[in-house]
Amino acid sequence: MGCEMAQRAEPGQSGQSGRRGAGQAGADPDGPPGAPYASRRTVLGTALAAVTLATAGAVTGCAPSAGGGSTADQDRSPFTGGGEKGDHVLAVKIDNVGPARPQTGLDQADLVYTEEVEAGLSRILAVFASRVPATLGPVRSARESDLELLRQFGRPALAFSGVQSKLMPTLEAASLRLIPPGKLPEGYERDPARPAPHNLYLRARTAMDAAKDAAAPRDIGFRFGPAPEGGRRVGEHTVRYPAARFTFNWSAGRRRWLVSMDGAPAHTRGDGRLAPATVVIQYVTARASRFRDSAGSVTPYTETVGQGRALVLRDGKEYRARWSRPAADAGTTFTDSDGNRLPFARGQVWTALVPKD
Repeated sequence: MGCEMAQRAEPGQSGQSGRRGAGQAGADPDGPPGAPYASRRTVLGTALAAVTLATAGAVTGCAPSAGGGSTADQDRSPFTGGGEKGDHVLAVKIDNVGPARPQTGLDQADLVYTEEVEAGLSRILAVFASRVPATLGPVRSARESDLELLRQFGRPALAFSGVQSKLMPTLEAASLRLIPPGKLPEGYERDPARPAPHNLYLRARTAMDAAKDAAAPRDIGFRFGPAPEGGRRVGEHTVRYPAARFTFNWSAGRRRWLVSMDGAPAHTRGDGRLAPATVVIQYVTARASRFRDSAGSVTPYTETVGQGRALVLRDGKEYRARWSRPAADAGTTFTDSDGNRLPFARGQVWTALVPKD
């Protein structure tokens, strides 16, 4: 009790709880009193309470929660701010060209990253922990950039269909629990109704059972809470890669950003529209890697360690931000112009890794 109250009194933090995926702004229950002046007794009482709370915090060894809010938030997901945390982290490389759509299970991801690959196309890296669907896919091959991006999760499991032979030694040496088809054949299946290579699917729960030694969800720098002041009203934002684009349209009724891919509404197989609560546009350095695909196209390397500018979309607004990730094993923080953490809406988070100009 004392620990939670002490943390709630800390500036810039919020102890607001919420249903997973609610994504709604709320009032701060710990705001200043309405009266402009306080009596001497009130002032002394407030000071005494503050000393008591500080002492309680020191005695109990209070520590900041993964969600950046009260002690109650420690049991929430550090990825979504929701009530379900999950036991292990599973990352899956998912195809995103026309024949691969609609994808399966993408709506249940905690985190979705979009990135540029060869020939200006896009691919998705989806991260699961709090919810694991029966089937995920279509699953495609890993890239060198994935190693850097995934380091912030500790040692997560990674499901992928394959990798260039020259990259395999680097992948095997990385801090990852690798579960490709060759290591877990019972964890994959082909859909005969789709053409190869867009028909390989992961039996995700089988994969999760086989990856009990994968890392547990941990703080990767995100914070969740009520919408901050400021921002600019925006109903739509489009992210463009050379040969792909994502559009996010705000739905006030659903309080979500409705996703479109290459101009068409994005759905999952048998489910509804893809609709994250928060969308992050993270401007990054994309350089040529040492790899090429079978057609000779250079594989981009997306750098996610460093710092730069970003846009955070939530609650129908756009917030200008700065991102910072000082090392590969560190999380990524997003701050406003004053250096304050920008809270995300609770629910699924999409991060578009976009090459900066």
